Amino acid sequence: MSTRIGIDPEPSHRSAGAAEAIRHHYDAGNDFFALWLDPSMTYSGALRQESDRDDGDDTLEAAQERKLRFHLAAVRADRAQRLLDIGCGWGSTLERFAALPGARHAVGLTLSDAQAEYIRSRAPRGVEVRIQDWKDYAPSARFDAIISIGAFEHFARPEDTPADKIELYRDFFTRCRSWLADGGTMSLQTIAYGNMRRESASRFFQQEIFPDADLPRLTEVTAALDGVFEIQSMRNDRLDYAWTCEQWARRLRWRRSDAVRLVGPEVVARYERYLKMSALGFRMGKICLLRMVLEPYKDGYFAGREGRPA
Repeated sequence: MSTRIGIDPEPSHRSAGAAEAIRHHYDAGNDFFALWLDPSMTYSGALRQESDRDDGDDTLEAAQERKLRFHLAAVRADRAQRLLDIGCGWGSTLERFAALPGARHAVGLTLSDAQAEYIRSRAPRGVEVRIQDWKDYAPSARFDAIISIGAFEHFARPEDTPADKIELYRDFFTRCRSWLADGGTMSLQTIAYGNMRRESASRFFQQEIFPDADLPRLTEVTAALDGVFEIQSMRNDRLDYAWTCEQWARRLRWRRSDAVRLVGPEVVARYERYLKMSALGFRMGKICLLRMVLEPYKDGYFAGREGRPA
């Protein structure tokens, strides 16, 4: 009989609602997203090379690959045997980890049936994909590394108070802390509010693109981290995400007729509006992109709800 690590999962209506919201967006179909994402099917802000940010020589493919390498390097994936990817998308991080010589087992969590089907069809060595919310997950063994890219912004809902959000985020970090082996590291990437008031958030985004989702504020994230994880490094790459959205919009425009045949003109128009508004929001600083490398606090300062994991 295996021993579960961390807090016992308690499935709730909140998990069901989150799954429905994710499917609303991502289950537009793998073929649709393949038209305008890069070949790795990486659907999150890329990382541009410093020397290319002014001269425009970078490519979406290279910038996405650089982002994946950034997160894998942050968690010392070359020395890890087990990795957890929370919000694994179409599996690009999982695939790259599985190709490392020391990799033994990788678990990806997603709420999208289409994404899970895509990953399983490629059957990377040692990769397990689960259609499961992090709140309902209880691993049987700890991980050497945890990566979460583009999932954190889906956790809270518009009706949550700041205190509610901090409690939810703290629950997430506490679980992640309990799932990490000694010496493990976590790398987190999330969109967050910048100079925009929460009340000014677009109803279009909250109703048509990511239903029932609300972005975090940096202050809420740091409050939730307090005593659980130490921030080793943090960067705001909002202009990189603006550029990424512009690249996606350009690629979708090139393949617009194919996209319309796949999902219809209304869906395509919705995504075109979403990418344009997102790029503008990042450029104006209304929203930002946080990349954070986190290490658990040492013994004596872990203030998680369940204390130190057994």
